Amino acid sequence: MSIATVTCRAQLGLDAPVVQVEVSLDSGLPVFSIVGLPATVVKESKDRVRAAIVNSNFEFPAGRITINLSPADIPKRGGRFDLPIALGILLASGQVKIDPACPVDAEHREFYGELGLNGELRSVPGMLLAAAQAARAGHEILVPEANADEVRVLLAGLANEVGESTVRRAGPVMRAANHLLAVCAHLDGSIPLPTLSPPLLHTVRLVSGAALDLSDVRGQVQAKRALTVAAAGGHSLLMKGPPGAGKSMLAMRLPGLLPPMTEAESLDVAAIASVSGAGFNVGSFGRRPVRTPHHTASAVSLVGGGSIARPGEISLAHHGVLFLDELLEYDRRALEALREPLESGVVSIARATHHTQYPSAISAGCSDEPVSVRTIW
Repeated sequence: MSIATVTCRAQLGLDAPVVQVEVSLDSGLPVFSIVGLPATVVKESKDRVRAAIVNSNFEFPAGRITINLSPADIPKRGGRFDLPIALGILLASGQVKIDPACPVDAEHREFYGELGLNGELRSVPGMLLAAAQAARAGHEILVPEANADEVRVLLAGLANEVGESTVRRAGPVMRAANHLLAVCAHLDGSIPLPTLSPPLLHTVRLVSGAALDLSDVRGQVQAKRALTVAAAGGHSLLMKGPPGAGKSMLAMRLPGLLPPMTEAESLDVAAIASVSGAGFNVGSFGRRPVRTPHHTASAVSLVGGGSIARPGEISLAHHGVLFLDELLEYDRRALEALREPLESGVVSIARATHHTQYPSAISAGCSDEPVSVRTIW
């Protein structure tokens, strides 16, 4: 019997608890089992890992292979566990050995990546959140090359937040790889992977959050004054007028009146976007989000939820603007669901296995038409 352990993290809302991927190789009939509350995607990793190991010119061990994702009471989802499982098998079988000269302990190194059948490393969602918590714990982290820009944003944010070159040099160590072979060569010390360095401070600029500016609008003096007061005091805004009066045009320029986002606010917004279904766009870092859901949106899509408890529109607009056009066309239950998050600034989603909280500090903007116009239409 031989055992190997590889460290990574799961994703539960905006939390990324540490997961130890324990691999045990025993003699007996060929069986490949994964335990520890794995989702269907994690169970399917058996075929991806087997093909990736074989196509990377390694030998897949014969006999009984048991993968334990510890702690066992945390749900595990996604393809991020492919690389830790493959590395655990290769380490337990002795085909890959860790360089004894490496100054970092194995338990302080985290690995992430979905494996293609040829051993290629593919991007995984929620990497920014996992990297941020790994950095706080002082762990070294290895991510797919496709997630490198996402991690660079985090490194730039940490460097800007600290603002001292001495601390930057002692910051978290992060690396990126594009293939299983590159990771194995790094572990045995034959071809070390370079560390990711943050972009220069002057290249990381926080913008006001919108390309649209209120100076583009001619006239509308009273509406501009209302927007300015709402932005200065953090008030919600309701605009009423006939179609074509400029309600949506003015609302899209509200973020331009808000102050630039701080580094901490930018990282909060980026982390929420990273765990959402759409993922995080590196080009939007530092921009205040603007969300404009359609009036047919359900309560779950607005406040968040689902079996995986993803953030809703109100959380995706955190530190930004949520604009509800044609307010009275929204379902009443959906609007009622927004009331508590607007008051508390937090969305709480309870499930049988876990409880998740997403922030929802937003500037709410709404528009509607006069009753006479609605009757005509």
